[in-house]
Order: sequence, then C-alpha cells, then structure tokens
Amino acid sequence: MSSTAMAGGLGLLLFLAVTTPFCFGANVTYDHRALVIDGKRRVLVSGSIHYPRSTPDMWPDLIQKSKDGGLDVIETYVFWNLHEPIRGQYDFEGRKDLVKFVKLVKEAGLLVHLRIGPYVCAEWNYGGFPLWLHFIPGIVLRTDNEPFKAEMKRFTAKIVDMMKQENLYASQGGPIILSQIENEYGNIDSAYGNSAKTYINWAAAMATSLDTGCPGFSSFGDPLPYRPVEDLAFSVARFYQLGGTFQNYYMYHGGTNFGRSTGGPFITTSYDYDAPIDEYGLLRQPKWGHLKDVHKAIKLCEEAMVATDPKTTSLGSNLEATVYKTGSGKCAAFLANVGTQSDATVKFNGNSYNLPAWSVSILPDCKNVVLNTAKINSVSTITKFVRQPWKDDTTATDAFVSGWSWINEPVGISSESAFTKPGLLEQINTTADQSDYLWYSLRYKTFQKCQCFLTKSSGFNILDFFSIEMKGDEPFLEDGSQTVLHVDSLGHVLYAFINGKLAGSGKGGSSNSKVSIDVPISLQPGKNKIDLLSLTVGLANYGAFFDMRGAGVTGPVQLKSSKNGSTIDLSSQQWTYQIGLQGEELGLASGASSLWTTEPNLPKNQPLVWYKPLALDFTGLGKGQAWINGQSIGRYWPTNVAGNSGCTGSCNYRGSYSSSKCLKNCGKPSQQLYHVPRSWLNPSGNILVLFEEMGGNPTQLSFATRETQSICSRISENHPLPVDMWTSDDETRKTAGPTLSLACPLANQVISEIKFASFGTPRGTCGSFSHGRCSSKMAHSVVEKACIGSRSCSIGVSVSTFGDPCAGITKSLAVEASCT
Repeated sequence: MSSTAMAGGLGLLLFLAVTTPFCFGANVTYDHRALVIDGKRRVLVSGSIHYPRSTPDMWPDLIQKSKDGGLDVIETYVFWNLHEPIRGQYDFEGRKDLVKFVKLVKEAGLLVHLRIGPYVCAEWNYGGFPLWLHFIPGIVLRTDNEPFKAEMKRFTAKIVDMMKQENLYASQGGPIILSQIENEYGNIDSAYGNSAKTYINWAAAMATSLDTGCPGFSSFGDPLPYRPVEDLAFSVARFYQLGGTFQNYYMYHGGTNFGRSTGGPFITTSYDYDAPIDEYGLLRQPKWGHLKDVHKAIKLCEEAMVATDPKTTSLGSNLEATVYKTGSGKCAAFLANVGTQSDATVKFNGNSYNLPAWSVSILPDCKNVVLNTAKINSVSTITKFVRQPWKDDTTATDAFVSGWSWINEPVGISSESAFTKPGLLEQINTTADQSDYLWYSLRYKTFQKCQCFLTKSSGFNILDFFSIEMKGDEPFLEDGSQTVLHVDSLGHVLYAFINGKLAGSGKGGSSNSKVSIDVPISLQPGKNKIDLLSLTVGLANYGAFFDMRGAGVTGPVQLKSSKNGSTIDLSSQQWTYQIGLQGEELGLASGASSLWTTEPNLPKNQPLVWYKPLALDFTGLGKGQAWINGQSIGRYWPTNVAGNSGCTGSCNYRGSYSSSKCLKNCGKPSQQLYHVPRSWLNPSGNILVLFEEMGGNPTQLSFATRETQSICSRISENHPLPVDMWTSDDETRKTAGPTLSLACPLANQVISEIKFASFGTPRGTCGSFSHGRCSSKMAHSVVEKACIGSRSCSIGVSVSTFGDPCAGITKSLAVEASCT
C-alpha cells in the first residue's frame, strides 16, 4: 500500500510520520499495491472530519456530502483530553459521542479510519494530551517512558474496547478498516534519541496485542491561506498516477474549534481550512465539485490500477505518461505536464493530447480523456455573509437593543482561593489549563525618605500584599511620567493594571508567543497596586517536547526610571495569584446569575466586562470569549489584524504549494465571523454571554447569514465531457461534446436571473466576467431560455448552439446566474 497522502486547504502532504497500523483479521489486509477488503484490492479516497469540531446534528449531512463527493472513508482523530479531562473520568456525550459518529458513517455506507493517537497534533490544545499527564511524577511524553506508556496503553485499550463492544471493527461487520497509533513522529523522533525507536516498536506491539482484528494551520494575526482547486486536483491525481491507492484529505471538513480546544498557540476558532465542505457545513465550490469529478475519474481506472504496477515513461521535458495495463487488456493512463510555464501537446498511443501546464489528464481506456485537472467542469459560487438587522418579523422585540446586561470583572484578586508565593510562577504549571487567565498581583509602597526593609502590615490575611520600602530618595515619585513598568512574559497575552486602571498590554504571535512590554506609568505616594493579567491562547501542540513549553509572566518585572536610569526588580517579591476570573467562578457563562446589571447606560470600550444580550448572533468585539445558551463558541479576537503584505488578487496554481503561496484577508481581522450552530439556538429566549477583555461596543454585534450571491461556470470547446457523461464510444462522444451545467445550491431554489453570458473569448472570473474581443450575440438569450425557472440546466458548448463569432480560435462559454 502506498503512503497515505493528506490534501486539504493547506496542502497535500505525504505521511512522513511513523505510524503503527494493526490488523483487524482476515477481512482487511494489505499487499504492496493496496488495501485488500474481503479479498479485493481497493483504490480508496478518504477525508478527515473531526467529530468534536461540528455538532451531532451536523454529522449526517457532513457524512452524506462526503459520500456524494466521492469519498469512501471518513478519517477522524480521537481526542484524549476531550474524553478524559480528569484522570479516570470519561465523557462521550454530545459532540464527544464517538460511537454515534462512527455508527452514522456506517449507516451512510462509508468506511472509517480511526486515528486513536493518543497524540493527535491537529492544532488541538496540548496536541490532544490531557494536561494531568504533565503532573505524573517522572513522566516524559512520546518516548520510552514507563509512566507515559502505561497511561497511553490504558486510554488506547479503552477506545478499542468501546469499538469492540459496539461491533464497529471490520472483522465484526463494522466500518473501521484502519486504526492508527501515534502521529507525525518521524518529524521529531531524532530529538528523543535511542528511546524513539524502542518507543515506536513498543507502540506497534502494544497496538497489535489489543487484537482488534485491520492494517494500519490558520492563526490569529495571520492572513488566511487557501489552495486553488486546480493545484489540489493535480496533487491528488499525481498521487494515484504514481502508484498511490489510499489518499486522505486533511481536512475535508475542518469545522470549528469550540470552547478552549485550539492549540498552536494562537490558532483561530475557525478551523475552516479552505476545505471542500466549509466550516458551516456548506459546499465550497468549485473545490468540492471538481474534486468529486477527480474521484470519479480515478475510480474509472480502479480495475486496471489494482491489477498491476504502474509504468512511467517520458514524453518530453516535464512530460510523462503512466500506464496501468493488465494481461487481460484492461488499460488506464495518466498524462502529466509537471512544468509550471507552458502548455504542451503530446503524442501518446498515436493520438495527440493537449496538456496545460501543471496538470494531469486521466484516460480510463488509455485513449479518451475523462478529466484534466486544470479544466474545471464544476459550478462555482460566490457567497458572502450578510449582516441582518436587529429586528425581523419573527423575533422583533425591543430586547434586542435594550436587553443588554453586564457585570464588571474585578481587577486583580477577588477569590478566596488566591494564594501568595515568592517570585513569579510559570502559568501552565499553576493553572493546569483550567482557565486562560492568571492574575499576578503586587502592592508597592513609595516613600520619598525611608530605610530599606520588607514588612508585612498587621492584620493582613492571605489576600493582602507585601510591600517594599526603598532607602533614600524615591526615584519613581519625582516625576511619575518618567516611570516605566517593564514585564517579560513567555506569553501569550498580557494586560498591566496600575491602581485598578489599564496601563498597557502586549501580545505574542504564532511564530513567537513571548511578550515584552514597557509601559509608562504614574505612581502615587503610598501604596500602589500592580496587577498583571496573563492569558494563554491555546497550548502548544507540535514539536519535540512541546509539552515543556511554558507561558505566563516569568520576568523580569521591573520599575525603571527613564530620567536617572534607576531600576528596581520586583520579580522575587511576594506575589499573590488568582487562577481564573471571578466571572468563571460564578458561572456567568450560563447567563443565569442574579448579579447582572441592566441599565440604559451600557458600558462601552471598557476592559474586563461581561455582557449578556437576550437573543443575538455576533461578529466580534475586541478580544474575549463567548457562550450561547451556556455552550462555548470559543475565543474571539477580531482586533488582531493580519499584516498588509503577502496577499494577491489571484494565485497562480502552477508550481509547488506552500501555506504562504496563496494568501487572502491581508489588513483584515484573521477571524471576524464566528460559527453559532443552529442546534445551540432555542426558538426564543437565547442568551449570549461575552467576556470582553480589551474593551469594545457590544451593540455593534449583528446577525449574519451565509447567502449565495451567484453561481457560475466557464467551459471551453476543448473541455472533456462531464465525468458523468464519459464514454469510450467515439460516436457518442462526438454527439455529446463539452457541456456547461448550472445548479442552484438549495433544493427549493430556481435560476431567476442570468447576470452574464458570453460565448467567444470572455475574460475574468466568477463575479467579474466581461466580454472579450469576440462574443456571440445569441449567448444571453440561449442561456436564459435553457435555464430560467429551472433548478439546474445544461447547455452544449459549441458553434452549433451559439454560432461562430470568431472562426479559427477555441471559444468558451461563461455564465453567471442567480437563484431565488
């Protein structure tokens, strides 16, 4: 079996990691060519859908759209920290219902590749490991370490036993044909030395011993990467051309990082991934449709592909033919132009074929082209989020505007569980990731004339603070504007408050999470209160020893006089700590507290405020977290704007892909729109709770719905037939010819308007088509007659339909329409 490949919004990657397959018995095996299921070699197409990144009511539709798109297998990770947040206490309810997800895949007639991990990476918090592992004495993750191996085996056995009990393995009549232990280990194994080999050998033996019976990135502050479908289709076709038989799209549906599940750090709440099915469960066109055609074309070659090994020959510079030919006469061929500059015409088996640069043509009979990866037959769509008014006919109520309530989060220490320690504590070891937030608090006394000593005032309790008194003239009181507070932090975000007021802030980034701030402050005579609020934005999930990376204020924390150069280091003083916020302790996320304030003067642009509207979808504020009816939507941060460089109006799909090649959204928020699953909404009485850290105006929030603005297609005279119409019969092919097809996205819609139609040399892309130097005068009326009033329509692309506006050149038909 060839190496599994991953293809998604961020690229097609070969599985370079060490993975450990294990066998489910006689029903599923593999040989040098392919997986063998019930004695038959199979060419399989797989796609990743992570069950907790969508909701159970979305699962059936996502699975069906995957099947309709030509997938055979659904791949998912199993997320250890999701299912065992507390050691020995398991949770498989709601979005965590793994058994239900696998059963739904089976009901749809698809297979399952179950990646148990337990390390998953996946831009998931802590790589999927539960943080309590970190506190087991003597443990070292992902190496030949007995405490780790014991915990890993226990969890893996738990998942395998669950699947067995429900008869979900292939040998039991279930859909699971592959399981996998570990992930991406080959990328980092050298860092673990000799222990890496003994560990992976142990993992293989452990997996086999379970006797299951089968073989086996978007960040806040960054622009959004995307991958043109022509390049993705080229990579997929090349994989199968060169001998691959099992390929996986990472992701086929990315979904949403609900709650605090994001890793990174700084991974966005959206995990859309530019996938064929978008974050909201809608088809991304033309990507979904074109890949569907690629899958169909490859399946037309399956019989020849599994019967023999491929043979590749050169047809010229950057040109090659790969043939699968059996002794019984079955033949399939792939013709490839791997050059990035020039189209080419090649001779193969006595016939001529046009090959656009960076494309593959697929010939199921070694003669007729069913598909070229650079020529899209699928419909394209233009969609946008449309902001909705505060009121509509079904939910009109003054509460939309006047129903806001709020609670101010106290600055600094407010909990009886606060504690005092000397020096600065690393955040993850302190909070155990129970909250994003950790308060560091200190009281500092200023004196103009004093002796140097450390005191603790009488009557202080655990919530009080030690003070330091300085000898001689106080350098920080002569001119308060000359005092600077310097703080170094391992990350990820930091707010500094002086005497209860926000003085400054800083943030790290995906490439460097550390924070260093220098904040001009004014100190007052007597006691001064310094409160530092440190935040994590997801924990590291990748790299050797990623679990050892820290966060929080580790110092130094200094007061500096820019006037005379004096510096006082506060790092080793007695600091008081509070894990989490008062609002978290009070359970404000549910919206049920009696402490909410409702008054006409809603506080705006103020930090550390909890807000609660009665019924609202939202598009963003400053930075914070949001909950709808007690369900966590995730972290929002629309004020974190991507840089202005790197994006282009269009992306040349030709050539090797990288995540920085094709970028969009420069100069805009990395994420402004946040997914609220419909199943989380009630018919009325919905409550959205926001915790706003930076300061914002919640009245600017609005409903937003995804709407399709246009559907488009562009087909040339030299396009192959649609894959569904493919035939090896020459006469039938001549009669049919290239065909443009349109279809409205929803079953209750019809094509209501033809916005543009041109047969000749049209220019531009969907949404910006224009007439070229020649265009048939008949095009618009012909398309209107064929399409208006129908949900879908098909039109032959030929001069017999539209006349010949410019003889001697290859013509195209471009159409943009709208549906209602």
